[in-house]
Amino acid sequence: MFRFLTAGESHGPCLTVIIEGLPAGLPLEVSRINYELARRQKGYGRGARMRIENDQIVISSGLRHGETLGSPLCLTISNRDWKNWQATMALEKLAAGIKIQRLQRPRPGHADLVGALKYDRQDLRDILERASARETAVRVAAGAVAKILLGIFDIQIGSWVEAIGGIQARFRLENPDRLTRQAEKSDVRCPDKVAAPAMRRVIDQAAKAGDTLGGIFALSAWGLPPGLGSHVQWDRRLDMRLAGAIMSIPAIKGVEFGLGFAGAGKPGSEVHDIITYSRNGKYGRRTNHAGGLEGGMSTGEPLLVRAAMKPIASLLHPLSSVDMQTKRVLKAGYERSDVCAVPAAAVVGEAVMAIELVKVWQEKFGGDSLAEMRNNWKNCLRRYSKR
Repeated sequence: MFRFLTAGESHGPCLTVIIEGLPAGLPLEVSRINYELARRQKGYGRGARMRIENDQIVISSGLRHGETLGSPLCLTISNRDWKNWQATMALEKLAAGIKIQRLQRPRPGHADLVGALKYDRQDLRDILERASARETAVRVAAGAVAKILLGIFDIQIGSWVEAIGGIQARFRLENPDRLTRQAEKSDVRCPDKVAAPAMRRVIDQAAKAGDTLGGIFALSAWGLPPGLGSHVQWDRRLDMRLAGAIMSIPAIKGVEFGLGFAGAGKPGSEVHDIITYSRNGKYGRRTNHAGGLEGGMSTGEPLLVRAAMKPIASLLHPLSSVDMQTKRVLKAGYERSDVCAVPAAAVVGEAVMAIELVKVWQEKFGGDSLAEMRNNWKNCLRRYSKR
C-alpha cells in the first residue's frame, strides 16, 4: 500500500519524505522529480523565498541502479535559507547569552493561535514553521514518484487555473491534455490568453496594495480505467479520498467534481451522463458532468476536480490581533510570503491527486513488482473488454 510521511520545518535544515509501498522495478530518474519541484516554484505572484530556494531532491534509500527495490524510498530537499536561520531554528538548546525574538502576535487565517493553544507553545514559530506551505515541496516530490508510476500505464495528470482575484477564464472543457499544455506556457497557468494578462494585472495591484489574492484551479487525470475506488465503504470512495487530499493543501477551502455546485441548480435530466457503447467494445459517456466519477469509482472518463483557494493569510499590512503575553490589541505579525500562489497550488494539487490515484491503483491491481502489477492490469482490461 502506497503511503508516505513528511518531516521538516520551513526554515529548518531540510524537508524529508519517506514513501513506502512502491513496487520493485519502477524506473526512477531524479531529473523527473526535480522537474516537478521546479514547476511548484514557478508562478506569477510568488514571493522572495522562491528566489532563494532551488529545490533539488536527494534519494538516500530504496533505489539501486535507477530502479526501486520495493523498500522505503527516502527523499530529501535541503533548505538553502537555513543558513540564515541557524540560531532561530537551532536544533540544540541555545548557548547562554544568545536570545531570539519570540513571536506572540498570531496572524488571522493561520494556524498560529490554535496551534499554540493546542500544543502549549510560547513562541508561535513552533507552530508556523511546520504549518507553512513549504511542506508541500516534499509532497510534490512524492507526487512526482506517483506520476511516474501512473505514467507507465499511460495515465496523465494536469492542471490549469480558472480564476484569480475575480478574473474568470473562459474556454471549452473538451480536452484536458490540450488545456494542460496551454497552461504550462502561462506564468499564471491559465489557458485563456485574454484572462491571463488580466490576472497578472490584478496580482500586481494586490502586491502594490500589500494585499493577497486567491482563486480557482482545476485538476484532471485521463487514461484511467473504470473501477478505481469502491462504493462498498464510505472511506474507499475515490471522490472522498481525492477531496480530502486536495483539502489538505494549505489555503484550500472548497472542492467540487464535474459540474459540482452548478449541478445542484439543474434537473437530473440535464446533469447525469448518458451511457454509450462503442464498436471497439468500450462503454463510455456522452458527456462528463460527473467529472469521471460515479458511485465513488472512476468511470473511465477524465477526472475533473476544481479547488478554491483563499487569499494567502500573510499580509504586508497585517490585520488586528492580540499579543498572547500582554493581551494588548496590536497588528498581527508578518512573515515573508507570496501575493498569489494559485498557480503553484495547482501543481501541488496534481501531486496529491497522483498519490491518491496510486493508492486506489494498488488496491485494484496489487503487485510487489512492476511486472506483476502490469500483468494484473492487462488481465483486468481483458475482462472488461468481454463485458
